[in-house]
Amino acid sequence: MQYYVYILASGARGTLYIGVTNDLVRRVFEHREGLVKGFTARYGVHRLVCYEVHGDIYAAITREKQLKRWSRSWKIELIEKHNSDWHDLWPSIAQP
Repeated sequence: MQYYVYILASGARGTLYIGVTNDLVRRVFEHREGLVKGFTARYGVHRLVCYEVHGDIYAAITREKQLKRWSRSWKIELIEKHNSDWHDLWPSIAQP
């Protein structure tokens, strides 16, 4: 099974949210549709800007915790390394 560590943003260099899931399409859909109450709904954090794939849940959770401890500038650097224009990656994962 694959596990995903993902970063959502409210916009380019906006508010960030980091999470982990075993179903990236479902989880991002839930965030986008406001089905997840709390931080992402409150701050409009719905744009998928970065994600990593892990083959082990413990590795994914460890990475999520690591990223959450990073400074904001390091998180932005990571995002821009893979997605310099902060494009919403949702269309690329939501394809049937």
